[in-house]
Amino acid sequence: MTNASKCPVLHGGITANQHANANGEWWPKSLNLDILHQHDTKTNPMGEHYDYKKQVQTLDFVALKKDLHALMTDVQDWWPADWGHYGGLMIRMAWHSAGSYRLADGRGGAGGGNIRFAPLNSWPDNANIDKARRLLWPIKKKFGNKISWADLIILAGNIAYESMGLKTFGFAFGREDIWHPEKDVYWGAEQEWLAPSENRYQDLAKPESLENPLGATHMGLIYVNPEGVNGQPDPLKTAAMVRETFARMAMNDEETVALAAGGHTLGKCHGNGDPSIRGAEPEGANIEEQGLGWNKPDGTAKASQAITSGLEGAWTTHPTQWDNGYFYMLFTYDWALQKSPAGAWQWEPIDIKEEDKPLDASDPSKRCNPIMTDADMAMIKDPVYRKISEKFYNNPDYFADVFARAWFKLTHRDMGPKACYFGPDVPAEDLIWQDPIPAGNTNYNVEALKQNIAESGLSVAHMVATAWDSARTFRASDKRGGANGARIRLAPQKDWPGNEPERLAKVLNVLGPLAKASGASLADTIVLAGNLAVETAAKAAGYDIEIPFTPGRGDASDEMTDAESFDVLEPIHDGFRNWLKQDYKVPAEELLLDRAQLMGLSAHEVTVLIGGMRVLGANHEGNEQGVFTDRVGALSNDFFVNLTDMRYAWQPTGDNSYELRERKTGDIQWTASRVDLVFGSNSILRAYAELYAQDDNAEKLVHDFAAAWTKVMNADRFDIATTPSV
Repeated sequence: MTNASKCPVLHGGITANQHANANGEWWPKSLNLDILHQHDTKTNPMGEHYDYKKQVQTLDFVALKKDLHALMTDVQDWWPADWGHYGGLMIRMAWHSAGSYRLADGRGGAGGGNIRFAPLNSWPDNANIDKARRLLWPIKKKFGNKISWADLIILAGNIAYESMGLKTFGFAFGREDIWHPEKDVYWGAEQEWLAPSENRYQDLAKPESLENPLGATHMGLIYVNPEGVNGQPDPLKTAAMVRETFARMAMNDEETVALAAGGHTLGKCHGNGDPSIRGAEPEGANIEEQGLGWNKPDGTAKASQAITSGLEGAWTTHPTQWDNGYFYMLFTYDWALQKSPAGAWQWEPIDIKEEDKPLDASDPSKRCNPIMTDADMAMIKDPVYRKISEKFYNNPDYFADVFARAWFKLTHRDMGPKACYFGPDVPAEDLIWQDPIPAGNTNYNVEALKQNIAESGLSVAHMVATAWDSARTFRASDKRGGANGARIRLAPQKDWPGNEPERLAKVLNVLGPLAKASGASLADTIVLAGNLAVETAAKAAGYDIEIPFTPGRGDASDEMTDAESFDVLEPIHDGFRNWLKQDYKVPAEELLLDRAQLMGLSAHEVTVLIGGMRVLGANHEGNEQGVFTDRVGALSNDFFVNLTDMRYAWQPTGDNSYELRERKTGDIQWTASRVDLVFGSNSILRAYAELYAQDDNAEKLVHDFAAAWTKVMNADRFDIATTPSV
């Protein structure tokens, strides 16, 4: 027997994802609920009483910014700064932290400081960003819990721009750190870095066919391949890819050109050497590397020896100075394809003047050719991009302003509305992409309005469905959507099939006049009506409860609503109301989990909400799937009682439809969807279902449903600290 076999610890059996005994290996089709359990209290070392919003407001903002300015030129021997200035590196770190944001599902982005963890910390496109964070560590160590990594990373990019001459648009604190990687964010199905783009496009000639919700052209890239589509230079093809990718990041053409130019005005690419000698990425590096990656065997770190993207060179004459040099280079010279020392395709100028060449990043006695990526060449080869580039070239002040605004949007888009912003540099201007909502009235008689709603003749099901549809659009990923603003009455939401436009119009025609007469916002009135419906249903089940209600929601206008950007919030499925817009390859129960995670719900909250919504009769268009009760409109535990009753057996009648038949007689009792039945088939969800089916937990269901309901209704209330208990 070997020494290893005598060891009492099962090597790798607990931590290795690939171990054969992992549940996912034995039963690969089993529903994985991990997406609902991310970032629970067990991963957070700060404790339940830590409040980052309060901590950051005690921060010495002046001292922090002073230290960051000093850091930019405080050159360290272990990782020397290009031209003696870390600005380019800090900008790249901030950019790549924010640049993973995608509009489709709101995931990615700088919030949470996710770039500290795998896979993002080890993406090929993020090579050597680990060095930037280590350079920031003394500042993080000094200011401690008053500044999150997520905020500090973006602030470092802002200060880098300011130190090199750009007047930034502003900055907001408020990003709270996560403490565990977001492993369940879908970055693509590829099993290798930088796999060919065909893996994520239905048709590579049609950029819009890029698989949703992805934005990047390759696994491991933030945006597009700098050498061209699949590494083959062609600026016009690259332009099409850039346009689609940046649109999926919520940027228009002008913002895209500004970001490309502003990002490449400063710093350089690194590819001066053989990429095969570069060490492993952080997650794959040896233990003695202590979380650093991509290190060369000889330990050299100078820019003249570094290898990151594989391209080599700066874009402008003065790479540590904000100016219009990017457009000067593009429009002044003709460009030809060359290979970098690392073998990557790049564009270099023909017959460039010596004085227009940038100094070598490590040796000021030498000058080097500037370079452009294929995406840079797209800025003058694509007709639309060229027109914008010409405008920026001829009006540097306009370019600087557009870039500053686009940079602010890039680095703040996933933070949500201004109510989530903190700090002295928050811009006063309201921006349409922040989904602004006017302050709502709190000075009205809530009880009188509630009584008027009760006497309106609206059914429990209609009030519940309207309130739910108004609130369910909320995404915790980027804090968009929700009931506040009452945008359910505006385009495009009022016409979404999932909102049952005909039923919605009837309900709003009743609630609208009541809201106006009382002085309340329609947003408040919709939520209050939903609360009233739940209280009425609880009473019908024999329980008196009062759901907490905090007035103050406002009503957004059409002018405050970027209708096009709200298209991505349209529900195409809603397991809570037992509805699919169409048949999908992804099973309905997996769609439910994805939506629930975006709403910030836990597994037990999903369970109780499903059971409650079914017995309230809140299904889409009144369909009867999953309505396992003869007391529709009463907030009972009948859904769970009948789901777990062994007198019945289920038989499939279609891909997403089932019949419950009495075992003895064969009589059909009810019908169900996959979403309904998963609460009996999945072992974890069944444990929750059995809990609520118990005779002694009928009242618990009422209170738990009310608490989860309140959480959904208040998810976008950033002006109130916590959701009250019910």
